[in-house]
Amino acid sequence: MQPSPKDYFDTPSTPIVNEWSEHIDAKSWDQKYPGVLDFINGIAGPANVIMQLSWPQVGYGVKESRVESGSVIKHPIKRTRTTFTYLAVAMTGTGEEKKAFRRAVNGAHAQVYSTEKSPVKYHAMDPQLQSWVAFCLYKGFIDAYSLLHGRPEIAHDIDFYKLAQPLGTTLQMREDMWPETLDGFEKAWQEGLAKANIDDTLRAYLHNLTSLRYLSPITRFMFGRFNVFMTTGFLPPELRQQMHYEWSEQDQLRFKRTLRWISRFNRLLPRVIRQVSYLGCMWDFRRRLKNKTPLI
Repeated sequence: MQPSPKDYFDTPSTPIVNEWSEHIDAKSWDQKYPGVLDFINGIAGPANVIMQLSWPQVGYGVKESRVESGSVIKHPIKRTRTTFTYLAVAMTGTGEEKKAFRRAVNGAHAQVYSTEKSPVKYHAMDPQLQSWVAFCLYKGFIDAYSLLHGRPEIAHDIDFYKLAQPLGTTLQMREDMWPETLDGFEKAWQEGLAKANIDDTLRAYLHNLTSLRYLSPITRFMFGRFNVFMTTGFLPPELRQQMHYEWSEQDQLRFKRTLRWISRFNRLLPRVIRQVSYLGCMWDFRRRLKNKTPLI
């Protein structure tokens, strides 16, 4: 039986009881984990989208979504802003700000559910699906931080792991769905990865996103091949294979060299420039919240 939106809404009658520790601002994040909120980490974003959408329920939910304003193909700037705003609020927002953004996202997610024509059953507010998305987001953070900033130790940092929990609990994922230990997460991650199934339809949709075919011909010509290359480099081998992307040892060496150059350039920038995507989205979110205008 398909869940009803009211089963998931954050209302007085159906409260979500997730709690969060005191929020950490962007400056404090950078002091503890230099570069973890830098905008260049977004270069791993397209690979993370493939990771998330590799679950058919998530992939078809995005592809078939009737919320046109949230379509990256039709509204790429707005969709990108919403995604970065979610990350900014989850990582640096207060508890009340997280709740406000959750209510806004609920309004869109409640409209995303499967129909009789859908090849799989899904509901965007399903906590199980959101937990997979949250696992992918966390995995994306540690992969980008490890590769771009040369800090592989973050993958074994239990403090960062615990601080990253709001990536899921800011929405419908219950706190007990976030594994308590890093070993528990690794087991859950491998189990989730085993459920990935990118069929021909999803593969074509994802490749259109990765190759930037939804953007202007000039943008696609200038950045399309580069985006596919970087996306392939950040993908887990299992998903790289499912996307039919080839990858050689020479590609891996070129990928690492490219990341080194990007990282060197990034280190020359002041913090406020490095974190511009998070700071800008958080400023815009708080402005909208204060003025009582739509948050997404």
